[in-house]
Order: sequence, then C-alpha cells, then structure tokens
Amino acid sequence: MRAGRVTGAEHEGQYEGGDGVTHAHGEQGDGDDVSGHEGNAGTGTGTGPRVDISELVRTRARHPEAIAEAAARRVRRPLLNDAGRLMIVAADHPARGALGVGDRKFAMANRAELLERLCLALSRPGVDGVLATADILDDLLLLGALDGKVVMGSMNRGGLQGASFELDDRFTGHRAQDIERLRFDAGKLLLRIDYDDPGSLTTLESTARAIDDMAARRLPLFVEPFISRRTDEGKLKNDLSAEAVIKSIAISSGLGGTSAYTWLKLPVTENPDDMAQVMETSTLPAVLLGGEVGDDQDGAYEKWRGALQLPTVRGLVVGRSLLYPADGDVAAAVDTAVGLL
Repeated sequence: MRAGRVTGAEHEGQYEGGDGVTHAHGEQGDGDDVSGHEGNAGTGTGTGPRVDISELVRTRARHPEAIAEAAARRVRRPLLNDAGRLMIVAADHPARGALGVGDRKFAMANRAELLERLCLALSRPGVDGVLATADILDDLLLLGALDGKVVMGSMNRGGLQGASFELDDRFTGHRAQDIERLRFDAGKLLLRIDYDDPGSLTTLESTARAIDDMAARRLPLFVEPFISRRTDEGKLKNDLSAEAVIKSIAISSGLGGTSAYTWLKLPVTENPDDMAQVMETSTLPAVLLGGEVGDDQDGAYEKWRGALQLPTVRGLVVGRSLLYPADGDVAAAVDTAVGLL
C-alpha cells in the first residue's frame, strides 16, 4: 500500500494508488506546486494546492498503517544544507489551543487550509523542513510533502494557552522514541520559566530528561526558552528584554547531562541591537523564532536580518507570520524569509 500526496480530483498528473488515495507524486523541481498542478506555488498567489480532506480521512480510517509506511520510506536529508543554514516552517500551535492569527480567532482551525498553506510553503526553494505535532506531520506524510525535508516533532504541548496549568508544560506530544521510530530528524520543546509559578520547575526537570533522551539517540533537540510572568489579568507574557533572554539562554543551555545535541530557538529581543550581547551567552547553535508579527511584516524581516548575521545564529523557525501573512501571499512571505538567509 502506498500513501502519497492527497489532492482534489481536478488537478493534473494524478494517479490512483493501491489504497485508493489520489496521488500527484511526480518529480518536483524548485518551486513546483506539490500537487503537480502548475498554479499557486509558482505564482505566489492563493494558498497552494487543494487538499482533499475526504481522501485523507478515508486513508486514516481504512489504512492507518499507511502513516508508518510513509514515514519508513520517506527520503531523508542532513539537518543543515550545504551553506550550514536552516529554514523551518512551524505549525505546532493548534495543539495548545492557540488557533488565532491577528484578529482571526480560529484561523488555524481549518485543517485543510492549514495543510494547503504548509504544502505551499514546503514547496518553495530554500525551505528546509517543518515543525509540527503528530497529527499534522501524519497528514503531511500521507500527502507526500516531507520527502527530502527536515522533520521536527513537537514534544511538550500540555501547557494549554490560557490554562491555570500553562507553565506545568507536560510532554504530551512526540517522545524521543517516537521521533527515532518515525525516522524524524529533530525535536522541539518550549520552556517557559516563571519564578513565581512552581509549574516551571516540573517543566525544567522534564526538559532536562528530554534532552538526555534525545542525546542518547543522537537526535538534535531545539529548546525554546523564555522568562515569563503573568499580567494582572492572569495572561502569560514572555519577557523579551535583553536581561530576560540572556537568563533564559543561560538556564536552558545547562540542562541535561550533555549539551552536544541541544540547539536553541530564540526570539529577537525588544531592542534588536541587544542581540549581539544576548547571543554571547552560549556557544550552542541557535535559530530565530518568528513570534507575533501583526501587520509589520517588513519590520520583522529587518529584525531577523540583523540577528542572522551573528555567529551562533544558523537559521529561522517561523510559523504563523509566514503561513498567514497580512497580505495573504504565503509564497512571497516565505521567499522573502528564505532570502534573509
């Protein structure tokens, strides 16, 4: 049984696999639309190839083993490209109940649209891979969108957005053994530290053990640390001052029995000019995260551009600001971010 790219029946170049899933799994050139249909990926308009949800559901219901089979034959690649840089698109937000983008409260709740945007982003030249939870990565495996890409599994998603237990961030996503079994390439975890919340200690200890488990398998783990605090209204807010980011780097760099396979996933500080000092805190390789950009997409690009020149910064891991840009042009947003590298 084979699983490939699931698309709408109107696309050209498709064929029927033995599992009944409609495929468009031909050779791709740089920038080709993943469906095999010349359209959105080439022009940068719209949200990419149509994903046929009914076909995905049919495969999941009748042939759940197709996911493991697709993972087993996925074509892998090294973590870093020839230039030593990394461009990853992130889509692990929904598993925390974080579905909003700008003023669209449930923008990421439409799974077909999210998958279409992801497939379009992954088809763009210079995009190295994706970071997501199991449900999304399983869909992308069935769609055949992960060949030759770096695949990063998101590990701790238990700290649900807005919950009283948000900082007791349990590891409810991928485990180290899952990432190894599925032949994925790396893991990622979020570490928010609030000195006034004892839940942070649980997350610190769990993070250290996850680092050990990943290192034992020689798998990279991207740690995203923040110093956080609750506002008077009870909302959790990350501190992006230089002092706070320096502390978060120092704390997270020292976790676990070895740092050999630890990477950092870091925000740009409130004052981008502070990044040179901040990045002197550790010798661990780092990538920049996107965060909330709002309507100031150009401002975000400029912040990333400066920080990417620092010696420990190796790339970008960006999600909503590229998948849901203010002007709706996913391909253009992704291409601009790639150009910064």
